[in-house]
Order: sequence, then structure tokens, then C-alpha cells
Amino acid sequence: MGASEKGPASIAEAFVRSAERSPDKLCLRFEGEEISYQGIRERAEGFGAGLSAWGLRPGERVALYLGNHPDLLAAYLGTHLAGGVIVPVNSQYRRGELRHIFGDAGVRLCLTDEERKPELERTREDLSELEAVIEAGQGFEDFLGETHSLQMPRGEDLAVIAYTSGTTGRSKGAMLLHRNLVANAQAVCEAWRWTGEDTLFLALPLFHTHGLMVGAHGTFLMEASAELHRKFDAAAAYDALLAGRVTMFFGVPTMYTRLLREAEGRDERPDPIRLYVSGSAPLSPQAFDEFEELFGERILERYGMTETIMNLTNPYEGERRPGTVGRPFPGQEARIVGVETREPLADGEIGEIEVRGPNVFPGYWNRPDATEERFDTEGWFATGDLGYVGEDGYFTISGRAKELIISGGYNIYPREVEEVIEGCPGVSEVAVVGLPDPEYGERVVAVVVSEDPGLTAEKVTSFCREDLAGYKKPREVVFVEDLPRNALGKVLKHKVSEGLGKPEV
Repeated sequence: MGASEKGPASIAEAFVRSAERSPDKLCLRFEGEEISYQGIRERAEGFGAGLSAWGLRPGERVALYLGNHPDLLAAYLGTHLAGGVIVPVNSQYRRGELRHIFGDAGVRLCLTDEERKPELERTREDLSELEAVIEAGQGFEDFLGETHSLQMPRGEDLAVIAYTSGTTGRSKGAMLLHRNLVANAQAVCEAWRWTGEDTLFLALPLFHTHGLMVGAHGTFLMEASAELHRKFDAAAAYDALLAGRVTMFFGVPTMYTRLLREAEGRDERPDPIRLYVSGSAPLSPQAFDEFEELFGERILERYGMTETIMNLTNPYEGERRPGTVGRPFPGQEARIVGVETREPLADGEIGEIEVRGPNVFPGYWNRPDATEERFDTEGWFATGDLGYVGEDGYFTISGRAKELIISGGYNIYPREVEEVIEGCPGVSEVAVVGLPDPEYGERVVAVVVSEDPGLTAEKVTSFCREDLAGYKKPREVVFVEDLPRNALGKVLKHKVSEGLGKPEV
């Protein structure tokens, strides 16, 4: 369809409009190859035609279980053009997780790659509804159909079933409609001044919200370009920055700490780029300051989640305050309510963050109970994250509600303790958890990764003395070689607790 005054109803429609306007414009740079909007469009429409010829019916589910590759994005767009629903699958998942997600979503067809295909085949006998597996490469080529007129999705149609990371219990499928995806991409592009002149460095995994629904969606919506990488490599990222090939960089805190280490070993510094964004886990104020010193840029931190995509952002113009996640995106709302009372709280009081807006999903796949539990009658969605808002409207996240430690009747927010311990000389990383305690109910335990063999538990607790009340100080300090993380670098607190002998609940 041609461009019109009316906004796109889906990201697929936005992409096709971009391809119609600028067919020869660079869409993706990948491993030395430059692919135009027309090039991606032909593969997307070919995949959509292949799905239709294969017999995919509107609303049926297609899984993407592969590493970062241009054909993942072509299949994503093509599935939507064929009326299908995408199920992004973490490329690190194995048999148990695949069995749950494929079975729960009722996946009929899956695109995978050579690296992950053996794991999928090992699970295949348990996946009764999975009828076809296509391997990237020649298998993808063979599947492409004769391009024909494909139907654009409607805004109210289901676009994606995105499974939560499952940090507690079984992961749930968040149903995102096409209009949710468009509304959020538009809000992000407005807030971050994203334009068609931008080129994004994109090494975040495309199975995740941050990589796909922020990075790729924004690129397609604004008719911009992206340099796509299979995975993050600090040397390659630094080279891209030095060469001036990109104007935007989206990452998670672990990427930024690796970039800092890379910078320490290099003589040359890259020129400042338009925007560095960090999310998916808290960025330490120390890393924030060090990055500004070495790269001449203040990182913009934001806050999002699977069910809502992006919720809060530090300003593009204005103070980017370390440790905060700023204010709501344009057209969205956020507030703090009491965990028990569900009533709005005054500025500075810690409670649960609730959000509302056109970006918020309508509910969980086949889980009306879980949906009802998280929404109130006015459409506010309970995020499960604790935080507070200052008088200036900036939000700060204190941690997950389920991670709150109650010791001797006092509420302790792990993030507050972690931020203090991160400043202790010799501490590389820290995770604070609560363990059962016969006297206090729970005791505070700090799990520390150290670069200093001389660092002791006593030094860590002494360091906390000036900045933390006595009841917040760790009663126990455990040293480990590394912390368990998910694919995005977020520390898995339930795994930390399990490693200390606390059973998962």
C-alpha cells in the first residue's frame, strides 16, 4: 500500500511504507554486507508468501529460535504480513524451556539455525503441535514463496506472544497487539529524537524486547539504519564507534562495563555519538561517571518490561540522573502505590510502580487469572517493581517486590544496599538477597564478586557502616567467581539464593 496521512497500524506496515519511500536506503549492515530496505522487504514478503502457501492461518504461532541475523527480522515481518503471531524464543533456552513455551503457545512452525537446531530436534518428540522446522540459510531460501499481495495486520490483531524471563516460576506469555508495538515505538522515537539519519549499533539479542521492539522497531518506523551484530564484542563495538559508523548505541550494563575495559586498553577515544542508552538491569553510578569521563557522554537510562515494552526514560534534553529511570514516555503514565493498600503514595515513599498507556499489553496468553491479578479496574498494570518518585517527577527503582527483604520487621530494598557495596574498593559486582533467619525472619546476605584477593567480609560490612542503618548491613558476605545472569545480563536473584541453599518458591 502507498503512504497515507494515517499512521501505520503495525510495524510491518511502517516498514513497507519505508521500503516504498526509500527502497535503496540502507536498512541493515551485517558482517560487511549492506542490505537495503527493498532487500529486506523482498525476503519478508517471500517468507510471508511461503507461510501462506504452507498453510499458516491467521493468528497461528511461528517461533523464532535463532541468533541475530537479518533473516530473523525478515521472518518477523513476513510472519506478520501473513497474519501470523510471533513467539520470540531466547536463543540460550534448552529442552525444558522449549517444551514449556512451544507447548503453551501452540507453535506450528519454527525458524531456527544450525547452532540451535540439534536442541530443537532433541525436544521435537515433546512438541506435538510443531509441524515444521526451517533452518536459516538454504532452508530459508527454499521456503520463500512467490511474492503476492499480502494483507496488512490490523492494530487490534495479536502480533507477539513474548514470554517473561521466568525469574520466579513458569514464564508467562505476554500478548502484545500490533497497536501496542506501534504506540511504544512512536513514543520512544519521539522521546529520543530518533530520525532517518540515525544508524543504531545493535548487538542486543533480537529475541528480547530491548533489541527487537526498541532497536528494530524504531529503525523500521523512522526509516533509519542499523548495524546488526550476532553478539556483543567490545573490540568490534569500539571499532564501530571509532570509525563513526553509528549515531546510537543501545546496551545493557555489562556491555558498558566491557566497553570501559576496552577503552582502558586503547589509546584513541571515539568522538561522542548522539545517544547511548542503557536498560534491562541497573547501571551503577560508578560506571555512569566513568563512562562520561572516558567517552564524553552521559548514558540515558530507561525502564521497560516484556508486558509494556518501554515505560520510563531519562530525558534526551535535560538532566540524565544516574540511578534513576526518569519520567514516563510521551502518552504514557506511571505512579507509585502501596503494596497492600494499592492507593497512590506521596513523593519519596517506596511502593509498587504501576503503569498505564497504549503500550500496555491486554493480558497473558491463556492466563486470565494472572491477567486479572495484575490489572485494576482503571487499566493500571502492576509491574511488580518497587520504587519511588521524587518531587521533580524522576522515578527510581528499588528492586522487585518479590525481592523485598523483611528483617526484624524492617523493609530492606536490596538495590539500596547494592549501591553502597558497589562503592567498596575491590568489589566488582554484588547481589543482595534475603535468607531465612530464625531470629529476624530474614537476614541480609551480600554475594560479592571481587577483584581483590585481600578483600574480606569484615571490610565489606565496615564499609557499609557509614552509609547504611545497622539493620540494612549484610549479616553475611559470600564471595563467588561470578553471578548467574540471563542473556541480557540481568542478575537472576532466585539463582543467587538457590546457590546459598534457599529453595526456589
